[in-house]
Amino acid sequence: MESKKGEKEAGLIICLLAYFMAGFMVWLFYDAVSIFHPILVVLILDILATIIIFLFSVAFNNSSLYDPYWSLVPPLILYYWIFHDQTWATFTLLQASVLILVTGWSVRLTLNWILRWKGLRDEDWRYLAFRFKYQENYWVLSFFGIHLFPTLLVFLGCLAVYPALVLYEGNMGLIEWFAVFITLSGIAIEAISDLQLSRYVNDKDKCDFLCTGLWKYSRHPNYFGEVLFWIGIFLFSTGTEQLYWWIVPGPVIIILMFYTISIPMIDKRMLRRKTGYRDYLKRTPDLIPWKPKEKSDSSFTILR
Repeated sequence: MESKKGEKEAGLIICLLAYFMAGFMVWLFYDAVSIFHPILVVLILDILATIIIFLFSVAFNNSSLYDPYWSLVPPLILYYWIFHDQTWATFTLLQASVLILVTGWSVRLTLNWILRWKGLRDEDWRYLAFRFKYQENYWVLSFFGIHLFPTLLVFLGCLAVYPALVLYEGNMGLIEWFAVFITLSGIAIEAISDLQLSRYVNDKDKCDFLCTGLWKYSRHPNYFGEVLFWIGIFLFSTGTEQLYWWIVPGPVIIILMFYTISIPMIDKRMLRRKTGYRDYLKRTPDLIPWKPKEKSDSSFTILR
């Protein structure tokens, strides 16, 4: 037990060092890129920080060092966009609402990862599958697929709220309050799902797989909460006087990622590992919570 605790603490220290170094490099190069548009500044520095984290992943042979990047970076991006050319004196209720929601989401999701991660010997099972499949080409895949792609995805997700934060000077209206409701609902659903999953994992008398609570109505309620969060962030910019086409790709690609990559990978793995999961898959919606279907005779035939 003490050995595992020591491994986790050592891993977290190295992870902290990696993000400190990434932040230092961003600070070092900021003056050189600050002449560009704020959106481009964030994109350049975001990619730079990702490269630093990737180098640490290679050095310590663990791509999971990148995992907290998804939740750590959005509040920093939004904070920079809000305050790069304004002061607290002009801080609006809309800006405060977005920043508080995103920061709350960030803190919870990051703490959840810290509690689950066991150290440098613990790497996401999907990365391990990629290692086995691609072998000598793994680190090329890791850079583009595990590090750079999520960075660009999160950047596009944050970009969706840029008009509301920087280009809109109006007050909170019905659309903005609806966006608050959707975003907050997403955070709550994801938090409840993760809590139920954590309790299941730590239950010594647990069944073969989690299918109670929110997991009774959706096979992936945590992903549903995450999708809802990004949709809510996007909705803040739909109340502006002008709609911009470039706010759409972020939430759309995030939704497609969960539907076409994350959910199929998990379902395929669970079908191989868990007895009865096929029946659960047939009866339970994949993402959006809904009343599960009644068991049919054919489903019992399959199980026999």
